[in-house]
Amino acid sequence: MRRRVTEAAILNAQSSADVVKWTCSHGQHAGNGCITCYEASATADPELPLWEVAAWFTTTRPIPIRALQDVHRHGRRFALDQPSTPLVYVLSGHVRAALSAEAVAGVVGFLLQNRHIVDDFTMTEIRASHS
Repeated sequence: MRRRVTEAAILNAQSSADVVKWTCSHGQHAGNGCITCYEASATADPELPLWEVAAWFTTTRPIPIRALQDVHRHGRRFALDQPSTPLVYVLSGHVRAALSAEAVAGVVGFLLQNRHIVDDFTMTEIRASHS
């Protein structure tokens, strides 16, 4: 039986070691996103772990319902949802990556690549797990 690995971080209280741990191979902090990791996840080696990623963030303006629905139709198994708190959202997805930092950076990179969905955001918590 395979062991489930889960890594998580609250981004407003990170130590220096946490910052290093959550930096992708392209030098970007996972919470800031990485377009290179996002693009690499589209053609990732199928032998890499399949990470289940969740990233909570806040915005200064509401994201239109239509944009939330459009993300669900995105072909890369991503979802953007709004919990009950106003201006708080969770972006989730499944990506293949060698490290949790690359998986999270790739999912958050989706927001960078698609600035028409949300142009300004602050990540508050990130989580990645795989079996």
